[in-house]
Amino acid sequence: MKFQVSFDFVDLDKSLDVASDIVDYIDIFEVGTILIYKHGIHAVEQFKNRFPHKKILADTKIADRGKEVVTLFANAGADWMTVIAGTGKNVIHTACTTAHDLGKKIMLDLLDASSIGQSALEAKNLGIDTLLFHQAYDEKDTTILDKWDMVKGNSELPVFVAAKISRESIEEIIHLLPDGIIIGRAITAAENPAQEAEYFSRLIKQIG
Repeated sequence: MKFQVSFDFVDLDKSLDVASDIVDYIDIFEVGTILIYKHGIHAVEQFKNRFPHKKILADTKIADRGKEVVTLFANAGADWMTVIAGTGKNVIHTACTTAHDLGKKIMLDLLDASSIGQSALEAKNLGIDTLLFHQAYDEKDTTILDKWDMVKGNSELPVFVAAKISRESIEEIIHLLPDGIIIGRAITAAENPAQEAEYFSRLIKQIG
């Protein structure tokens, strides 16, 4: 089970400082959409330069021009990029093909899928490497886990979960046995990010 931390600050220097504090506990650093909006590919370059041995995911949320976007971020140092499920199949397939040609991978964000089960079912044939079972940060609905079987039951691909995970909800998420868990502000905005990262890492690594 992989442990990914999402950085959605506007402040790149602060993000890099927090990342340095928690680097020993994390498998994948996610350069969040807010950082990308503010700093562009420079944010990815800075994370890769600071942490060359860590996997870097750029939360690009590709909806169009997949070949160009993937190439841009891959050259900046991203190992993974995200594509949204609600875009066209050709966009998804093109992004995947381009990424694989460059030795990179694509995660399909199911956030805007019109049919989450259908998107999960079709993902492998489109070239997707991993699914992201995702709850929007501003969304108030807490019933995301009710849809877990619609994702896991329709795909053999790895599934990562991002659902505003906290100390109170982490064990419920772990019991689903996802392939990866993504945590954001519960760590990055904590008074002691390293302490929180260690706590979550210990629980996640107990499962394997």
